[in-house]
Amino acid sequence: MNPQAQRQQPPSVYPAAANAGEARKLAENLMDVMNGLLSIIERETELVRAGKLREAMQFEKNKAELSRRYVAVVGQMKASQKYLSQQAPELLKTLHRHHDVFRSMLQINLTVLATAHAVSENIVRGVNAEMQRRSIPNTYTAAGRRAVPSPRQITPLSVSRSL
Repeated sequence: MNPQAQRQQPPSVYPAAANAGEARKLAENLMDVMNGLLSIIERETELVRAGKLREAMQFEKNKAELSRRYVAVVGQMKASQKYLSQQAPELLKTLHRHHDVFRSMLQINLTVLATAHAVSENIVRGVNAEMQRRSIPNTYTAAGRRAVPSPRQITPLSVSRSL
């Protein structure tokens, strides 16, 4: 296999913009999807911070649909990169700036979600440790040290993941 064949990328499954109208439409689609995701992400972040997880979970379906659309539009943008950089560099700069804001807001959302996950995991581990401590008998060895319980004495904790 020659090195030239290895460097070739497969053709894009997304249609590339071929004129200014298509480029503008593509940019509008990307902006609409990012704005839609931003509004959902901001609301979800507020609800998770307030501890209203049930309400935050209601956005899951809309967020998944907008995420799917986002991936498709970004694929089209990648396919149109050459045309946009040559024919509409200002539009591309504007999209990059908006995307930077989008990424920073997404990072905040991911941080809040990771924090909520860590806190809830810590709570579950604490409850489990307390239940284990209470269910294991306090026994001591002949040397006067606390005996380590056998695995048979440890009872598993069962947690329902549905809210």
